Amino acid sequence: MACRISELVIDAADADLLAAFWSEVLGYVELGREDDGSIEIGPPDTGFGGPQPTLVLSPSSDPRPEKLRLHIDVSPTDRDQGAELERLLALGARPADVGQTGTENWHVLADPEGNEFCLLHAPVQPL
Repeated sequence: MACRISELVIDAADADLLAAFWSEVLGYVELGREDDGSIEIGPPDTGFGGPQPTLVLSPSSDPRPEKLRLHIDVSPTDRDQGAELERLLALGARPADVGQTGTENWHVLADPEGNEFCLLHAPVQPL
């Protein structure tokens, strides 16, 4: 028996902003809201427990650490990396410098609250 990742929880100064951003990035929809202001987003028609983890954007006023110890990697599903990079930047992502050399085949970006994530080069099949 083993576990699998069912959801990822991200602290957010503005849960609505990050829920909207990540929903657009991943093609997710809002699945629900909790009394504490947390917003869960996930794949349409599947929701929690499906093959992809859901994201929970949890309101927090705690200061963000300088470098996160965990980050999300995303891969394009229906276009090349360059076109997906343009789309992500138009959604509000911005380039982030975490010490990369410039020779990497991925792009390091930050979401609207500065959380780093990577856009990988290799496309994957949509689920």
